[in-house]
Amino acid sequence: MLPGWGVTATSAENGSPYPESGTAWMITALGVAQICSWGSLYYSFPLMAEAMRADLGWSKPEIYGAATLGMALAGLAAYPVGAAIDRGRGRTIMSLASVGAGLLLLAWSQVSNIVLFYVVLAGLGCLQAATLYEPAFAVITRRVGAHRARKGITALTLWGGFASTVFIPLIQFLIEGYGWRGALMVLGGVNIVICGSLYFLAIDPTKDYLHPSLQEHGIQPLAGREAISWAIKRPVFWALILAFVSYAAAFSTLTFHLYPLLLERGLKAADVVIIIAVIGPAQVAGRILIWVFAPHAPVRAVGSMIVIVFPLAVLGFALAPPHILTIAAIAACYGAANGMITIVRGLAVPEMVSREAYGAINGVLIAPMNVMQAASPLAAAWLWSVTGGYDAVLIGVGVGAILVCIGFWTATILAHRNARASLQ
Repeated sequence: MLPGWGVTATSAENGSPYPESGTAWMITALGVAQICSWGSLYYSFPLMAEAMRADLGWSKPEIYGAATLGMALAGLAAYPVGAAIDRGRGRTIMSLASVGAGLLLLAWSQVSNIVLFYVVLAGLGCLQAATLYEPAFAVITRRVGAHRARKGITALTLWGGFASTVFIPLIQFLIEGYGWRGALMVLGGVNIVICGSLYFLAIDPTKDYLHPSLQEHGIQPLAGREAISWAIKRPVFWALILAFVSYAAAFSTLTFHLYPLLLERGLKAADVVIIIAVIGPAQVAGRILIWVFAPHAPVRAVGSMIVIVFPLAVLGFALAPPHILTIAAIAACYGAANGMITIVRGLAVPEMVSREAYGAINGVLIAPMNVMQAASPLAAAWLWSVTGGYDAVLIGVGVGAILVCIGFWTATILAHRNARASLQ
């Protein structure tokens, strides 16, 4: 159980706007479930794709096209999922989505037809929008209130940072021992039994935070389309979209192509697995640094320092010699920055845009992110097939990393001006 969540205030059921003492259990359960959700639904794909390509003879663009379709649909599902969680339906959404994802993984384990493969990946994409970080962030924010959500979101990302470390070696072991079909069956069971149960038990809508304005004055806070209409008129919202869409392009490309990219650089498969496994602990280390040394620092200040790591890491992957220790060190720096930017992404809406309607506003913010996450792996696969290597792909990732810096620094300036204006 992570520190800092022994909240002692009384329950919102009794009329208090503060969360009750069971918050620590909720964060722990959500954290374990997030390890399993991310590991089985996201980090599994590159390993499965390579195994399927060898077994079925499908081309890389054909296989990655299914991932593109799924993540595009995840973008479309982000807003309705977030808005539904704002209405208190987090338990139903996250638990049933995990069960559905498990069934689809079982269906994936039986595919031999590419059309069925696309259908399965489309469904999994939609369910990712209801099981990964963003819906979990919205659940926490609804439970404790936007003004108290920082510690819970940070704690949850500490748990989630172990997903790649736990599941990439596990999936590699399962593929080697039982084939990719057997590995998918195990992952399906993980979603149905572990994720579905934990989300159902951890999320209790009767203990959600009650908005003070609603309790004391009967005034409804901004919600749904009204909140979205307000947010999209703020330039800071669009600057954040530029930053996070660019981040999504770089992160998604590296996540799905780092394994074959490093193989192409001349590293052995076992060494590549070790290098990728380093990213998870590095993510956790980066988040711990924020937890310990910058628990109350403005998110705009933290993010402004973090984003510069991404273009430097891309340069390292492109130019460093293919030695396991060198590449592992670069992967560790990239992982730490990626871990910290996840916290920044989760806190950007309440600290830089609005403290109301977190699920709806964040859903609209991440929708284009998911679309970019969908397009980037396929675009990278196509670029690889055209050029015959990953050099051009790395140039594209580098451009995206630079745009992350430009977008977030612009958002920081705008948010700082808005904060100063509100004090005058």
